[in-house]
Amino acid sequence: MQFFFEIVISGVLSGLMYSLVALGFVLIYKASGVFNFAQGAMVYSAALAVVGCIDLGLPMWMAIIASFIFMVIIGICTEKYILGKLVNQPPITLFMATIGLSFFLDGLSPILFGTEIRPINLGIVDEPIQYLMDTTGLGVSKLDLVSSGIILLLVLALALLFQYTKVGRALRAVADDHQAALSLGIPLQNIWAIVWGIAGFVALVAGLLWGSRNGVQYALSLTALKALPVLILGGFTSVPGAVIGGVIIGVSEKLAEIYIPPVLQDAFGGNFGGIEGWFPYIFALLFLLVRPEGLFGEKHIDRV
Repeated sequence: MQFFFEIVISGVLSGLMYSLVALGFVLIYKASGVFNFAQGAMVYSAALAVVGCIDLGLPMWMAIIASFIFMVIIGICTEKYILGKLVNQPPITLFMATIGLSFFLDGLSPILFGTEIRPINLGIVDEPIQYLMDTTGLGVSKLDLVSSGIILLLVLALALLFQYTKVGRALRAVADDHQAALSLGIPLQNIWAIVWGIAGFVALVAGLLWGSRNGVQYALSLTALKALPVLILGGFTSVPGAVIGGVIIGVSEKLAEIYIPPVLQDAFGGNFGGIEGWFPYIFALLFLLVRPEGLFGEKHIDRV
């Protein structure tokens, strides 16, 4: 039973890391209706910017601030010079634009900051918490626990921003109806620039946490793919849905990795390792058949 609890806890912590990447998708899609395929590249760029600034001799706190400014500039320029020029275009056009942006960032960031795999040292050791080991026997990583706390605080801050601030109310108005928001005098361009800036900040936090765990490398750009099942489960417009969907995917992935391969090997023989790589997508596909809009997504009924 202790082993089972360790798997579940590990899945929850991993799922929260996935949800952080999914959160960037949700913010942009909620405010502008654009599926930002470049969110993974933004995570990679943010992490590279941090280690690049550190290589230049900046202390960690200055490197984080400089990287944040860099990501905000990337976000604002994306809205103003790319997506802002494609207003009223079909969604597939906007989606293809973000794919182009993804390749552009994947190429530009290594040119600016280098291509070597480098670690990010946040001062948190990735080792089990001794107190929990002694009292419960559960091996919970310090880095995973601190990362999860940071993610939950970030989600809480964003929820409060959306719910109780003037900017948040404007963001919700824009998300509900662009034309109605315009008629109320809400400047869409400014709101979208703020959203892209926040998405850049979320990408920076994700880059720091993922980079401290796995090192800063091109694989960070592919974390966007792991966020897709999270979005399918949680819904593309729900901030809490990103968190809950991430936890579900993280736990189911870990349980499938441990318990499904032995069953398949007994039944069919052969090697069924690596199931964690594709199981979340199969799980999300099956979920789509039951609830296409996700757990917290809104149902849309088109009358014809």
